[in-house]
Amino acid sequence: PAFGLFIFTIARDPLRIIILIAGAFFWLVSLLLSSLIWFIAVKASDPQDERLQKGLLIFGVMFSVLLQEAFRFLYYKLLRKAIEGLVALSEDGCSPISIQQMAYVAGVGFGLMSGAFSMINLLADALGPGTVGIHGDSQLYFLTSAFMTMVLIFLHTFWGILFFHGCEHRRWWEIAAVIIMHLTVSGSSFCNPLYVGSLVPSYLLMAAAAAWAYLLSGGSAQNLRRFLLCKC
Repeated sequence: PAFGLFIFTIARDPLRIIILIAGAFFWLVSLLLSSLIWFIAVKASDPQDERLQKGLLIFGVMFSVLLQEAFRFLYYKLLRKAIEGLVALSEDGCSPISIQQMAYVAGVGFGLMSGAFSMINLLADALGPGTVGIHGDSQLYFLTSAFMTMVLIFLHTFWGILFFHGCEHRRWWEIAAVIIMHLTVSGSSFCNPLYVGSLVPSYLLMAAAAAWAYLLSGGSAQNLRRFLLCKC
């Protein structure tokens, strides 16, 4: 369902495709830089010290989250400049795409690239060696990983809307809320293999972020109720 966001809402608009690809590129660069720093830290430390290696893993995850949000801010600045250029080039003095639409497409770009890398890692684990759950561990690894990938794609989409809205209106607490939610979801992965400890909080945060993004995008509680009740 998450990858359907691209097919149904972006694929027919060339400008949106460009914005999505650029957003995916920004996320990819943030991952590259955070991975490089973590790799250097691991190589410079004692590989036999398990406590230190776990600490470096936690540091790598938290640093990656902060770097992703920093690149999201840089991407907002770039798109803001792009809107000014589009307005200057247009005949009617209006931008062909609003900042709210850019926020959505940029969020989908971040989410799809994040989901693509999660699926690649999942498929790499599926190749072996070994069989999941053969030593009594949970056999739900692949299923829960798929659900976690989906929730991250949706969360990045909603976070993009919230983050851009916070930047646009200088509501820094909205940006801080996005960072805190991102840190919480990423940190909850350390609860695995107790998958309930990571999936349940992530889906609750996704529901809250979805409702928040819906309201900031101009939606109303009345329209949402009519949609859920299938009333025109």
